[in-house]
Amino acid sequence: MANPWTGEVAVVLGGERHVCKLTLGALAELEAELGADSLFALAERFETGRFSARDVAAVLLAGLRGGGWSGAPDLLMRGEIKGGPMAAARAAAELLARAFSLPEERIPR
Repeated sequence: MANPWTGEVAVVLGGERHVCKLTLGALAELEAELGADSLFALAERFETGRFSARDVAAVLLAGLRGGGWSGAPDLLMRGEIKGGPMAAARAAAELLARAFSLPEERIPR
């Protein structure tokens, strides 16, 4: 079970439930993958709805890695996410929001 109080988000990929979390290592991977000026700029893109499918995939992959998933990136790209692209975007946005909020600010959904 994902624990929102620790920044975790659950994603169902290929029928299997995974816990995602943006650890420091996952954030560093994400920053390198996207060549972002800053992770705050990336979070702002999600807040304003200016994110791309590539952004969503990169955030989810980093979150899956932070949660302990060792699958290949192409498994994410080819896999079916329960709820489709909108659920994937929502999960990515929640991961970023939880990574950059204080524990007392996190509201479970």
